[in-house]
Amino acid sequence: MAYATTTKLERIRAALDERDLDELWFCRPANYGWLTGGDPVIDATSDVGVGAVGVGRDGVRVLAPNNERSRILDEELPGLDAAGIDPEVTEYDWYDASLREAVATHHRSAAAADVAVAGLEQFYATRLRSPMPAAERDRFRDACEETTAAVEAVARELTAETTERAAAGALSQALLERGFRAPVVLVGGGDRSQRYRHYTPRDDPLGEFAHLTVVAERGGHDVAVTRTVTFDAPSWLRERHDAAGRVAATALAATREVGSAGGSAGEVLDAISEAYAAVGFEGEWQAHHQGGAIGYATREWVATPDAEDAVVVPMPFAWNPTVQGAKTEDTALVTERGVEVATETGEWPITTYEAVGYDGQFSFHDPLALD
Repeated sequence: MAYATTTKLERIRAALDERDLDELWFCRPANYGWLTGGDPVIDATSDVGVGAVGVGRDGVRVLAPNNERSRILDEELPGLDAAGIDPEVTEYDWYDASLREAVATHHRSAAAADVAVAGLEQFYATRLRSPMPAAERDRFRDACEETTAAVEAVARELTAETTERAAAGALSQALLERGFRAPVVLVGGGDRSQRYRHYTPRDDPLGEFAHLTVVAERGGHDVAVTRTVTFDAPSWLRERHDAAGRVAATALAATREVGSAGGSAGEVLDAISEAYAAVGFEGEWQAHHQGGAIGYATREWVATPDAEDAVVVPMPFAWNPTVQGAKTEDTALVTERGVEVATETGEWPITTYEAVGYDGQFSFHDPLALD
């Protein structure tokens, strides 16, 4: 497995120079995973992991409590291991301090952390995570392929009588078996997915159709995918699904153009809103967020009308247009030269859609009819 650790350390040390700092500490799971390829999460409700990594001008340091030290060193630093980096390790007793308190005690000189820590500056690491280095794109593609395979396998086994919660449990299990955490698992049957854009699963049977949406994380990489299955598809579903598909195609074409020109997320949303109008659903974008950059978090940023987030390529993006009761969502790698839909397995029916106002066409999943 390729880990672009050297490239990431170069970016961090450039940030040290820019901010006149001696150390940057990574405590948030998304940032820890981005740098190390490991998973420091025990409590998914916490904004910090059970260990932290500090990068200074003179090397890399790992800070961990005594009850987690051995496992972190053995299993949760694959990127450092692949790069031949032997970090300095500082252990503290779990009963003496929290991770934040340990960083406050053990940092050196002028330091900053990606969470609030007493005595340290706070910094936001999102911009360090873009673009995705070429060395690890194949690893990201593997995560996309396996996430999608898990979702599609579960989807094919559903019936109209399956409950949303049962489907969600099967999704979580299928992803766990492939080594993923699943921070987002949504299942909406034909009734609730028409009323809600975030269909948190309940005991309702799926009914006429269902949307399965996940964001799965493995090795620091996040992948978003939605698949739709039908049992007795309503007459309006195809039209709305195709409208969402054209918006998704427009979003990818706009991402490539805006990213190549160094533009902003707000510019992509402008193209998305115009596409909704062109396909007959003006203003529908206001009913739900449209997605944005992905890769090392459930979203690196979400596009809003005035968003100034830089659209940086090469980078993965997950756009998720919805038209009431219909949704499309895939993860794509966007470069200045092209777009690759990475969550396409070849085992699911697809349709190719023309972008609105841009040259470009892209293929996304169809609703799959099940007996």
